[in-house]
Amino acid sequence: MGAYKYVSELWRKKQSDVMRFVQRVRCWEYRQQPSIVRLVRPTRPDKARRLGYKAKQGFVVYRVRVRRGGRKRPVPKGIVYGKPTNQGVTQLKFQRSKRSVAEERAGRKLGGLRVVNSYWLNEVSTKPYFTCQI
Repeated sequence: MGAYKYVSELWRKKQSDVMRFVQRVRCWEYRQQPSIVRLVRPTRPDKARRLGYKAKQGFVVYRVRVRRGGRKRPVPKGIVYGKPTNQGVTQLKFQRSKRSVAEERAGRKLGGLRVVNSYWLNEVSTKPYFTCQI
């Protein structure tokens, strides 16, 4: 087996002692940094290459943090108008995935570049992390 096969095997068994420890340490490190951070190289090289990443000029990798939870309707002071069926403010379900939100945020920050792909990286109680390839 090649090196990429071993790495992907490690990531497949996320509940193993080694991966749980590594994920916990990395999560602590990620929390100390801002929500969108440029990386020197992808954290999961096997996954990145499967999704189209190449280690050459023009490919950039960013880590993006997103908040979990429902969507709150942006209404001033909670004042809503119309029928009672349309008056929900807090218990709304956002229709897009956290991954697509992360891709959008990375793309908005880097307007001149195009987001190629992204993948799940880590997750703490309320904060999933994604790696976006740009």
